[in-house]
Amino acid sequence: MKKTSIILLSALLSMQTMAQTPATQNKPAEKVPEKAKDINLNEVVIQSKKPLIVQEIDKTVVNVEAMISAAASNTLEVLEKTPGVSINSNGEISLNGRSGVLVLIDGKNTYMSGQDLAAYLKSLPGGNLDKIELIDNPSAKYDASGNAIINIKLKKNRIGGFTGNISAGVSLGRYARNNDAVNLNYNYKKLNLFANLGYNYERNYRKDHFDRRFFDEGGRLISTVDLQNNLVYNDRSLNANFGMDYSATSKTVYGLIFNVNKGERNGMFDYESSDFNANHQLERTGKGDTKAKDSRTNLGFNFNLQHKFDNKGKELSADINYLNYQSKGNQALQNFTYAPEGALLGHEKFRYVIPAGIDIYTAKADYVHPLKNKARFEAGFKSSIVDNDNLNKFYNVNGAEQTIDNSKSNHFKYHENINAVYLNGQKSWKRLGVQFGLRTENTLVRGKQLGNDAVQGSAFTKNYTGLFPSAYISYKLDSLGNNTLGLMAVRRISRPNYQLLNPFLFYRDQYSYTSGNPLLNPQYQSRIELKYQHKQFLNMGLSYNKFSNLIFQTTEAVNDIFTTRPKNIAGGFMLLLNTTVSTSPAEWWYLNYTARLSKIGMNGRVYTENLHFNVNILRLEVNNYFTISPTWSAELGGYYASRDMNGQTLTKGMYRVNGGIQKKILKRKGSMRVAFDDLFHSWIYNNQSLSLKQSEYFQTSESDTQRISFAMTYRFGKDTFARKRRHNNNASDEEKGRID
Repeated sequence: MKKTSIILLSALLSMQTMAQTPATQNKPAEKVPEKAKDINLNEVVIQSKKPLIVQEIDKTVVNVEAMISAAASNTLEVLEKTPGVSINSNGEISLNGRSGVLVLIDGKNTYMSGQDLAAYLKSLPGGNLDKIELIDNPSAKYDASGNAIINIKLKKNRIGGFTGNISAGVSLGRYARNNDAVNLNYNYKKLNLFANLGYNYERNYRKDHFDRRFFDEGGRLISTVDLQNNLVYNDRSLNANFGMDYSATSKTVYGLIFNVNKGERNGMFDYESSDFNANHQLERTGKGDTKAKDSRTNLGFNFNLQHKFDNKGKELSADINYLNYQSKGNQALQNFTYAPEGALLGHEKFRYVIPAGIDIYTAKADYVHPLKNKARFEAGFKSSIVDNDNLNKFYNVNGAEQTIDNSKSNHFKYHENINAVYLNGQKSWKRLGVQFGLRTENTLVRGKQLGNDAVQGSAFTKNYTGLFPSAYISYKLDSLGNNTLGLMAVRRISRPNYQLLNPFLFYRDQYSYTSGNPLLNPQYQSRIELKYQHKQFLNMGLSYNKFSNLIFQTTEAVNDIFTTRPKNIAGGFMLLLNTTVSTSPAEWWYLNYTARLSKIGMNGRVYTENLHFNVNILRLEVNNYFTISPTWSAELGGYYASRDMNGQTLTKGMYRVNGGIQKKILKRKGSMRVAFDDLFHSWIYNNQSLSLKQSEYFQTSESDTQRISFAMTYRFGKDTFARKRRHNNNASDEEKGRID
């Protein structure tokens, strides 16, 4: 009987290997797998090294466990080291040169953007992550929002019995931070329970130096402002994700997921300024500071089901989500102005109280129906409702007395309802494959700024419907599928996040304000791309991207005050060539090199100034992975970014170097890791302005990017062969991406 069991198990493993796709069979990193070990009568334990990157024709899959530095990093830092992904100084994420990325967690959208999304991703330790999927050209099944999609998958083992892993990491730069994670899984018969727990503490700084210059209509210099901003903050975050899968029958699975994310941030922002006349004579100085305390509590509930009608691929999946986000902000600010000889000219103190609440409801269903001769179609719908309540109270402070100033206060409410349906069809022949899809989305928006005794209320309504087609054709140039050509075309939309529509004017320092714009319209982009893939060795893509109603962060200079607010400008384009090489020059060496060359152009009008600008951009990513021995491994990588353009800002080129080393311990169930980031502290932004009326600025910005990290990981439980449930994206896959 035992001999028969071994034969059956061996046959199953052989069938699994034979069923792999050609792309999987040609993974370069699999040239040096560790051999299967510990085979006995009761189980088969397989230990193999996951390749960092697997190139698929429609997406790129990154195995986070293969990144040595991941255990001591947060998710935002892991993304920053992920090939193809870049993050600017404001926390905005780009994929292969395309901004406006939709970020999903296990197929669910974070419903955040900008700094809120960055703060949320920082709260997720890298030890909670399993894979990152990079999707350049999403099909009609996905929301039309976002120029590309990044799907972050958390660890879910789902094997028999109780299993899990833990990781603890500390990172040292100017300040210390730590990222700790626990992943648990229990599987018994029809029930599967899993949990991801993470704790994050970060202390960081940001230093900005501005040189602002002002001119008369003839172009002559009339004044300058030298401004130094310093920010130091502490951030504590706790993230907990609990889930359950119940297999009611062999074909029907029900799931529940609950998520809570709590965070608290304390910061001290201070500035010093000097004003000079045209002859560079000091006219006045200033200084001020802001003490800020913010907290957030984000809750998420998800119910999902998956039903398979047969064994041929006919299935229905559906889910319902409710998300509740609550935040509280409290900022105390003060400013001082002095004459050149030091006499006090003015002093003001004020305070912001900024509570906000967001409720999000989503429902989604997807149906897959296989047809004869390798064909199938997919259809589905999604509906979402978002209610956002944002309150800003401004108080003038005089000693212990606080008086509300309604002229500078604001109460903004936002309601949005999006309904979508889609149809997607696929057909494969021996060498040819096609996929065509169409998604229709209707958006209803109502915004209301509540008035008071000093400010008149206002409201706006928008109702629009969009069609978003997608097409994909692939052709295998040889019978083995080693060389594949792909042609794809998509149309996408980028809706402004909720706070970009809020007209409230927010104070940063004595010379800087930010504001929203309720007149913003959505941005549209169309793309056509030609791709070529040779096994897992070479992946190339040439795309042309056209943008209309481009959402653009503009800066207006009035006297010596800069006000930043979003606007729609005429449009722009991007011609992009991506080339990725992945190979193993030796059994102990695996490399991944990516070069992105793009030409970006914009054409429009910003206030009174014409904006017509083209720039050539180069991105070069170099990643090397070394297997020194069965228990020792290392990595060394670098990233170079040439000059770039973002809004009315031109950024000079810069680079960084990262690396790490790992030692497997405790029979390879544990590891000790040491890593370094930005070895030469070269990741410093040097910016200058574009198309400002009678003014210009130069900026230098740096933060705590030069660091050394230490981490330990340990995996417990038995790794036995077991069936895993395929989790589909649930209904939360757009609206989160626009909370700011």
